[in-house]
Amino acid sequence: MGLTLGLIDYGMGNLHSVETAFLRLSQPCQLVRSSADLNNCDALILPGVGSFDPAMENLGSTGLIPDLQDWARHNKPLLGICLGLQLLFESSSEGQLDGLGLIPGHVESLPENQGERIPHMGWAPLDLRHPSPLLREQQPVPWMYFVHSYAAVPARQDSLAATTRFGDRDITAMVWQNRIGACQFHPEKSSDDGSALLKNWLQWLDRGAPCEP
Repeated sequence: MGLTLGLIDYGMGNLHSVETAFLRLSQPCQLVRSSADLNNCDALILPGVGSFDPAMENLGSTGLIPDLQDWARHNKPLLGICLGLQLLFESSSEGQLDGLGLIPGHVESLPENQGERIPHMGWAPLDLRHPSPLLREQQPVPWMYFVHSYAAVPARQDSLAATTRFGDRDITAMVWQNRIGACQFHPEKSSDDGSALLKNWLQWLDRGAPCEP
């Protein structure tokens, strides 16, 4: 495809799984650890596992936070995965630090009165809410693999691309705004459905990442 994907390495992402998932699609990733590594990147991937504040601290130590905010201001493509989705928001009830603020909204703990296990762990189906390049409406309902105790609450409903069920509530599974998208689940661990989602994203990038899905 001729794309250069930058995979952000700030010490809190399962880089090997993400790299392997893209290599299965014949798309290598270039590790990004500093501002200089952003040169020539066509799109970025922000993975993440762990807690909000340590993640923001680690990300801050790379010096990349202003670069990522500038990346978003210039409407360049970025894909967040798991904790990487939460870091895109303004804040989280899990911590005290500010998030990247690329998507308006807040991250909240999963409700404890739903008769569900926390952390929410395992396979769950997605419910498409708004079109995005990540999911195609004609595809069968995808099942994705989740591991999380917090979920984003976008300030704008049109940023909510997909939800999943948690007890009797719908929680955010995927967001999309301009050219920024993110998944609360792990597409790199979600077998064929996860691979199809990553392939959709790569094909959208290959088309020039148009504003319309």
